[in-house]
Amino acid sequence: MKLTLKLMAVIVAGIIGLTVLNAYLTVRREVRLFDSDMERDAQVLGRSMRNLIEELWQVSGEERALAIIDGVNGDGHVIKMRWVWLDAQADGKHKPAIPLADLAPVVQGKELSIKKPKAGDAGFRYTYVPVHTGSSRPGALELWESLVELSQYTGSTIRRAVVLSGGIILLGGVTALAFGLLFVGRPLRQLSEKAVRVGTGDFSGPLHLPGRDELSGLASTINTMCDQLVESHKQIISESEARIAALEQLRHADRLKTVGRLASGIAHELGTPLNVVGGRATMIAGGKLTDAEVVENARIIKSQSDRMATIIRQLLDFARARSQQRERIDLRTIASQTVDLLTSLARKRNVNLVNDPAADPIWATIDSGQILQVLTNLVMNATQAMHHAGNVTVSTAYATATPPDQQEPAESEYVCLRVTDEGEGIAPDSIRQVFEPFFTTKDVGEGTGLGLSIAYGIIREHGGWIDVQSEVGKGSCFSVYLPREANACDRESS
Repeated sequence: MKLTLKLMAVIVAGIIGLTVLNAYLTVRREVRLFDSDMERDAQVLGRSMRNLIEELWQVSGEERALAIIDGVNGDGHVIKMRWVWLDAQADGKHKPAIPLADLAPVVQGKELSIKKPKAGDAGFRYTYVPVHTGSSRPGALELWESLVELSQYTGSTIRRAVVLSGGIILLGGVTALAFGLLFVGRPLRQLSEKAVRVGTGDFSGPLHLPGRDELSGLASTINTMCDQLVESHKQIISESEARIAALEQLRHADRLKTVGRLASGIAHELGTPLNVVGGRATMIAGGKLTDAEVVENARIIKSQSDRMATIIRQLLDFARARSQQRERIDLRTIASQTVDLLTSLARKRNVNLVNDPAADPIWATIDSGQILQVLTNLVMNATQAMHHAGNVTVSTAYATATPPDQQEPAESEYVCLRVTDEGEGIAPDSIRQVFEPFFTTKDVGEGTGLGLSIAYGIIREHGGWIDVQSEVGKGSCFSVYLPREANACDRESS
């Protein structure tokens, strides 16, 4: 609408400018023509009277000629006339109304017309026609006419031009505005509304603008663009769904691979309670126990059965494929589950898993299964990096950090999961590549190089990142940063 008003303002300004210029030129021409007519009428009358006066002056004398001139003034003519002398002796009624110094052309025999304004009046036009009387004294006919009629005609011409120009401007402005709104404003508004809908992702409702101008062509182009965007959108959705499905399959495969690594540790964990259960059951079946001993053995069998069920449930929960489901959870729970799950595997490598939880809950809104997979991957990598006995520590805390991809460094608070080992460390040149797919520093058969890449992708989807600090020969520290839940502490305390 603003563009339409600007366009109409330019058009109306052009109409006003041309109309005013035309009115000015018209008034000027009309006034000049009227003025020329007045001057010509006076000159024609003066020339006619000059011939008559020259003849009478020669035949009947000065008095008769002057009487004829006075008689002309008595006929009620608009143009008045009298005889004037053009020499220095001229005085009285024969003295010119115009100073003698301005009448030099008349003395030389030329006609002269002069306007003489008058205070409080329109003034007069004086016309001088030289007359040859046969004497050496120069004389002339002085004709004068009031300029009131010229002033009135000028005023009426100006008023007529103003009224006509105003009508033209009004009509032109209204017409331009109407046609502008119809042929420019409404199409632009429809195009703008269509662009807003496209910006919100609504590609429906094709735009139809009548005509064959540029705006209708633009509407047709936008419709074609929307059709192409719809197809592209469908293709993107299809590709995204396929990518998500492939990514989930890859993550699930990584979990299953981890399950395979856990199998031996889990078998050992299950072996001990199974032996206990078998032995106690044999003692009960022998029938030589007292009632109290039977109850005690049954309690021990129940305890060992619960232990085995817990181990199997943890393994199944870890291996189960499922869609992302975020929930508010204490990260200390994830750390504890990871340590419990991997303790037996770490023990086989003479590695001690240490859980170092924060004193207070560390709340975050996450997919617990995915974060468990990430932390399991990091702990297993840390365990495999230990070629000698030592500790792998899992800790949780709040931390102040700066995202690595932020252009202007600005520290914020995040929740942090750290896995610290006492292994061989990572070479500086390899740290930049640890999250690249299929990159690994492990021995053949111990890894495919996808675990850290998958873990990094999961953390990025949660709005965080993984930081690596390592020193060759002293160990590594992997820090997982996740967005801190707003006002978590306030809600917990309340």
